[in-house]
Amino acid sequence: MRYLLSGLILIIASMPVNAEEVYSAYTDLVPEKDCAVFAAPPPGEGDWYKMICAGWRGYPVQIDYSDVRASAYFGFPRSSDLALPWESFVAFNTFGKTIEWRIRRQGNREEPYATILRWFVGGADEGDTTEVLVVERVGWHHFREGCAVGLVVATGNPDANAMARKMADEETPRFACGADQPLVVGADGVHTPEFSRVEP
Repeated sequence: MRYLLSGLILIIASMPVNAEEVYSAYTDLVPEKDCAVFAAPPPGEGDWYKMICAGWRGYPVQIDYSDVRASAYFGFPRSSDLALPWESFVAFNTFGKTIEWRIRRQGNREEPYATILRWFVGGADEGDTTEVLVVERVGWHHFREGCAVGLVVATGNPDANAMARKMADEETPRFACGADQPLVVGADGVHTPEFSRVEP
């Protein structure tokens, strides 16, 4: 009996306790139904706006738009005034309609730590568009700032989705917003659009 109990204790001790699981969840990003504009100029006085969109389980998504370009922030910002860094492509751009959230589950706790969103970036010639997956860290108030972690060129790259998930899982935890430069994974023969960050 003593040996049996010892064996059971060893088995229980070796079992994982609340092992962490990583998975993806998806939410829509269609401004007409998922977003609400909270700031915009009077008619005829500019072409910009700010809107808040519904994300995963109450996590907000802020979209800032200006001059046929957009900047996205995922999660809860550090400050309450919603004056966020502008992170976008230099060329004209627009975003896709589906956000992929990378989520850690441990026991009953689930927390999104990164997102992946497809962007469509204009080129030098009319009708020339490059698709890019942008990996972003999800913000959580003053504990964790959200920002762009990296870019994966999707045009001409059949493995782009897997590469973006790998980047999200491996690079997001150690990335320093505002100090580190976003990582870039290009594709052979495809121009990588320029990306920039401007502090508020």
